Amino acid sequence: MGKSKFREYKRIFYSRNKVMYGLAIFTTAADGLMQVYVAVLIKKLLDVAIGGTMEGLWELVLTSLGFILAEVLIWLGKREFKPRFVKRAVTAYRNKAYGDITDRGISDFGRENTGNYVSALTNDVTTIENSYLVGQFEIVSGLVMAPAAFALMVWYSPRMTLAVVLLCALPVIATLAVGEKMAEWEKKVSEKNAAFMAMVKDLLNGFGVIKSFQAQQETAALYQEKNSYLEQIKCKRRQTEDMIGIISITAGFITQIGVFCYGAYLGVRGQIAASIVIAFVQMMNYVINPINTLPKLWANRKAAVKLIEKMASYGENVRGQETYEPFAGMKEGGDGIFLKHVGFSYEGDKEILKDINLHFEAGKSYAIVGASGSGKSTLLNLVMGSYPDYEGSVTLDGKELKGIDPDSIFDTMSVIQQNVFIFDDTIKRNICMFKEFDAGKLDAAIEKAGLSTLMEEKGEGYACGENGSHLSGGEKQRIAIARSLLRQVSVLLVDEATSALDAETSDNVTNSILDIQGVTRLVVTHKLDEKALRRFDEIIVMKNGKVTEQGDFDTLMGNGEYFASLYRVSRE
Repeated sequence: MGKSKFREYKRIFYSRNKVMYGLAIFTTAADGLMQVYVAVLIKKLLDVAIGGTMEGLWELVLTSLGFILAEVLIWLGKREFKPRFVKRAVTAYRNKAYGDITDRGISDFGRENTGNYVSALTNDVTTIENSYLVGQFEIVSGLVMAPAAFALMVWYSPRMTLAVVLLCALPVIATLAVGEKMAEWEKKVSEKNAAFMAMVKDLLNGFGVIKSFQAQQETAALYQEKNSYLEQIKCKRRQTEDMIGIISITAGFITQIGVFCYGAYLGVRGQIAASIVIAFVQMMNYVINPINTLPKLWANRKAAVKLIEKMASYGENVRGQETYEPFAGMKEGGDGIFLKHVGFSYEGDKEILKDINLHFEAGKSYAIVGASGSGKSTLLNLVMGSYPDYEGSVTLDGKELKGIDPDSIFDTMSVIQQNVFIFDDTIKRNICMFKEFDAGKLDAAIEKAGLSTLMEEKGEGYACGENGSHLSGGEKQRIAIARSLLRQVSVLLVDEATSALDAETSDNVTNSILDIQGVTRLVVTHKLDEKALRRFDEIIVMKNGKVTEQGDFDTLMGNGEYFASLYRVSRE
């Protein structure tokens, strides 16, 4: 993972937030110094009480009142500045993280389980907020108080200060050593939590399958196993955190008792004033408390840094965008889409596409047919730019696909898949994909997609439900068609869009796609319906990753080869 991306993520906390951060740090540091000054006031008040005057007492009372007023103002400043800084920092970080995730290429995005992304945007952000952002102010407070108190301790009694240093050295070293484990456990918790969320997502999405196979008991056992393992890892993290706390408290206890004893010894021998001993004990707390908390805070901070690094790895660019060029879209009369000697395999595995040579002319419709596993869907995804590591050449109007900006490809093409994803929102917002469009364009897209009746019956504000649970399969597919028409893409890719629909709905959806004019349509289908196939300009037949036949329906049937066999089998 590149350091530059990690630094970019760290900078996002402070970008356009520097003033608020500076004020929050200032008030935090000032509060730390003011707390140390309490020990000075206590010493002076004791000195006045033992051998001072009324004039000196009134002077200290006024000083104390001024101190209280200043501290209240500082507290009010902390209340205002620190929460505002944290709010802006977390908002910016989460927005950037989401943006980087959604900017990934489809193939790169698919390499990670979506549970990892969900965890990175939820649980990890909470940890980063508490341990990295909020925690840094506690670290600053400790780093200000401890040196200031230590300097006063040296000023008042170097001998007692040396005793504190000796008493604290070993416990601090032990605490830091244990603190190294915290980062490891925090990373493990993040990873296992992401895996657990992914499993929960799978189980809930597969609820219907679980019920139909009566697999509730088995999936419950799986859930319990994974849940138990996650909690075991979290328990180990808490135990490590508690061990740091135990060592820190022990360090403070040893130091405090030791300093009390040594101060009493010096007092008995008349080598130190009672007011200094009391003030020293107070200042010692401002050294001990940071000693108790700083190792734990620092360990938590390092653990949060690991989570930032993980998020930064998701934001890494897979291909350098400096080599990309924009693409205005397929033009009528242009070269269309050319595939020349194209081959492709997934990460060096068995070759999926083998020496593909095809020409898709602009504005025409193509049916891509073949048995399951023949490479039909892979071909569509490759044309969409999802798999840049292909062999051979793929050109759009003469421009090599690898060199085109991926965003330009998505502006040019749209895909309709078998399982159309519908957001839990209104019909209109699902069609428009949360964008604003001219009312005339929207109405035209709705009409061409065959959604007019649905819109009249239910209205554009109708709630679709989670993943379109309130809609039929045909209605979902028509929404997908309307989305593509509204974007006015020049290439429409359709991957088994009608496989789960009944015959009548399937015919209607297919006709809606074929009726679209001026758009290049590549339609993968396993339904070999003669009426529909006759409407395509050309049928592409695939077998074992190769194109074996091309032509219209009558030509392919007349050849009596593989396509004819597939068609006859589908009729039986």
